[in-house]
Amino acid sequence: MDEETKPVESTITIEDIAEAADVTKATVSRTLNHPGIVRKETREKILKVVHELGYIRSGAARALASKQTYTVGAIIPTMNNAIFAASIAGFERELSKANYTLLITVTNYDREQETIQLHNLLERGVDAVLLIGMDHAKRSYALLEKSKCCVVSIFGSRRSHKMPSIGFDNKMASEVIVNHLTAYGHECIGMIAGITKGNDRARDRKNGVIKALQKHGLEYHPSIFVESRYSHPHGREAFKCILSQTVKPTAIICGNDVLAMGALFEAQSQGILVPDQLSITGFDNLPITEHIRPALTTIDVPSEQMGIQAARAIIENLESGKKIISRLLETRLLIRETTAPRPT
Repeated sequence: MDEETKPVESTITIEDIAEAADVTKATVSRTLNHPGIVRKETREKILKVVHELGYIRSGAARALASKQTYTVGAIIPTMNNAIFAASIAGFERELSKANYTLLITVTNYDREQETIQLHNLLERGVDAVLLIGMDHAKRSYALLEKSKCCVVSIFGSRRSHKMPSIGFDNKMASEVIVNHLTAYGHECIGMIAGITKGNDRARDRKNGVIKALQKHGLEYHPSIFVESRYSHPHGREAFKCILSQTVKPTAIICGNDVLAMGALFEAQSQGILVPDQLSITGFDNLPITEHIRPALTTIDVPSEQMGIQAARAIIENLESGKKIISRLLETRLLIRETTAPRPT
């Protein structure tokens, strides 16, 4: 091996950093491990020296000394939905401030795969795990209980659930949509829901619509309630399926914005005027929904805030032992251009 390809071994130590920054070793250690308790000016000065000297900490040594790996795992259903990306971005940003590293895995809505990924993350010694929703396999709950790992869920809520959640009430949000449509005079309402099996968010949204219809004394027509995978093509197919039924809705509620956009695209391709002939609603408030035409009426969910608050709760639990308390965040209905009074 020649000199150019020979690996360079780092010899920079905490003592070197302390000397260069003119601080104590203890201050350097606190900055690297618990930056929040160090004065901003001191912290920035030390971190500048760390970057200038190219100091790299030994993760293994750090883990042995602190009995922590300073890594957190997140298991999400898909990378193909901006709503999860927004939450994970907020989550990672807060973790990074406290010097935690995030490991992300994707299940593609497969609960068995989620259990395997959870097992792998726990084997790697993650300090905490972030999950989506409250519906998980029994084996996953058993793994978490056995490992005593810190865990928090986002996007769902269960008051009686033993796993803490920082989410919102999907049922209530769906009821708000129905209230809006009935105020516009709609009496025959259909739905393109997500696949409800193994997905508490999709199930709660569907049940919330059915419950709200019953409250308003309106009939629930199972034939115009279709479950679909989350994609534009599947949303289009579900829309065609509803329109082929004998019962003809004047409004269609969609389980998320991806399905709603698929329904809207299919309506446009068939020459159906939205909202003059048919109202369509979504759920999530993806950024694009404000810019398509007609702009989509949808539910705005606190996606980024869920990630931020989950990260802060995990950090407080790991660093001070503070118990994570479930929190219910608010959603709001954004009335745009895809809903209008029932056609006469």
